[in-house]
Amino acid sequence: MIKKCIVTGGAGFIGSHLVDALLQEKYHVTVLDNLHVGRKENLSHALSLPNCEFYQVDIRDKSSLEPYIKNVDYIFHLAALADIVPSITNPVDYMETNVTGTMNVLECVRQYCPTIKKVVYIASSSCYGISDIYPTPETARIQPQYPYALSKFLGEQTVLHWHQVYGLPIISLRLFNVYGPRARTSGSYGAVFGVFLAQKLAEKPLTVVGDGEQLRDFTYVTDVVSAIQHAAKSAVVGDYYNVGSGGCYSINQLVSLLNTDVTYIPKRPGEPDQTFADISKINTHLHWQPKISFEQGVHQLLSELSCFHDAPVWTSDAIACATTEWFHYLGEK
Repeated sequence: MIKKCIVTGGAGFIGSHLVDALLQEKYHVTVLDNLHVGRKENLSHALSLPNCEFYQVDIRDKSSLEPYIKNVDYIFHLAALADIVPSITNPVDYMETNVTGTMNVLECVRQYCPTIKKVVYIASSSCYGISDIYPTPETARIQPQYPYALSKFLGEQTVLHWHQVYGLPIISLRLFNVYGPRARTSGSYGAVFGVFLAQKLAEKPLTVVGDGEQLRDFTYVTDVVSAIQHAAKSAVVGDYYNVGSGGCYSINQLVSLLNTDVTYIPKRPGEPDQTFADISKINTHLHWQPKISFEQGVHQLLSELSCFHDAPVWTSDAIACATTEWFHYLGEK
């Protein structure tokens, strides 16, 4: 029997890579995405295959989900609103999508998928905020710094509660800094790779925050997809795991690999000086470990630089304008 799965948010960055991997394993894949964040172009190759379907559906509307979330084997729930800045200015949208939308998915599973094998929820390491310990284990204190982080954590608490009360086979993955081809570049000033690669392509200086010595656990997207697949196939339910690269790297290291001029902008409030996942738990329980080194990942991205040709090219002034409200709400003028 062909295994059937649903990928919410499957037209997005990570979701579209997951769709590719599932199709390679001969799953029948149904993608649900409202295209607010995702791009159907990310699936152009996948949708030419007979075992891949796409439907433009918004997870905030449970009735629109019900026709599709029925009698499937796996649910991969990636649909979410991302980014820090818009979550600060529009927190209700984030709660409705990332919390209520997640509950809608779970309720459809509970009502219409009695033989579901696994629901994989994609959580965020932003729940740790400015962590007290590095590398950061799953037992670290939860201290969200902005509504996006809070909404993703509440989404995780919801899926774990539906496991506890209703017995749904849930597993949650807290992703650290994911990068790779198809990374989203539109919207408010956001992920460093999208910003830097668009600037490099336009032959503009890279806008480095602070002194560039802050450290990030950059994890290549194919490693993240591998972790998701391991989680789905495992016997583990009702638990949550960090997904990281096994190391951390400074922004200055990235700048050196990109070999481009830089300009410096003020440090942003509410962001940690370091992110670094303790991945010993997922390694022990799910037998997963990353394979792509930071240098390999950046080299692969540079070989596909043209995919960032339509990304906005941020300047220091544009970034300052985009983050004005962020600084205000977090107590710095």
